[in-house]
This record gives sequence, C-alpha cells and structure tokens, in this order.
Amino acid sequence: MTASADLAIRMARATFNRALAEADLKAIEPMLARDAILVTGSDSAVIAGRKAQLMAWKREFASPHRLIYNRLTESVTISPVEPIAMEQGHWQGSSAANGQVQASGSYAAKWREGGGVWLLEAEIFVTLA
Repeated sequence: MTASADLAIRMARATFNRALAEADLKAIEPMLARDAILVTGSDSAVIAGRKAQLMAWKREFASPHRLIYNRLTESVTISPVEPIAMEQGHWQGSSAANGQVQASGSYAAKWREGGGVWLLEAEIFVTLA
C-alpha cells in the first residue's frame, strides 16, 4: 500500500463528507465514476450511475427531514496489481435540524485511480442501528 494513495482516498472521503454536509452537488459530481453504483443501507436499493446518484442526493438535500451522512474511514487497502482500492468504515446519518443520529452502520467503497484522481466506483452500506 502506498501512503500517498491512502492519503488521497482519505482526503477524497473528507471532501465527499463536506459536500454532503453542505449539500454541494457540484463538489460530489467529479468524485463519482460515470457508472458508479451505490447500494443503500436499509432497503438495498441500487442507485446506478453518476446522474442517478446526483438526482438522489438532490432529493435528499431538498427533504424537510434531511439527514447529513458522514463516513468515517477505518481502513484503505490499495491493490498491488490494479489502480483500485477498498475503503471500509462506519457511517451515520444525523438530522440536519438537530444533529441527532437517526441511522448508522458499516460501509465499503471501491475506488479507482485514473489520471492521478481517485473516483468512487461502488459503495455498499449496511444499516446496523
């Protein structure tokens, strides 16, 4: 594992978390691969593609019951044979209105490096609380 790739992914995750907190679609868009896949934590809905994810986030940001999602990276494993990495950690969704945690769990994310930039290719979430 290279320290620079690990750091780049952790920094990208921090940027993604900040974009979610600030409801910033323009900051999220360049972090997602064109065909990125997200599997939600409770109902295992599959949101396929960058456009579909941006639409889902736009709806979430407009909700009067909006949650702010935060992902806490616990580990990053860089592949020694491909320009890919696996991030694992815990997530939580807190009420934008009062900060109370409404849901939490574990996640895994697959990242791919291209042109010096790490992009999210896939994320899967599991709701545990």
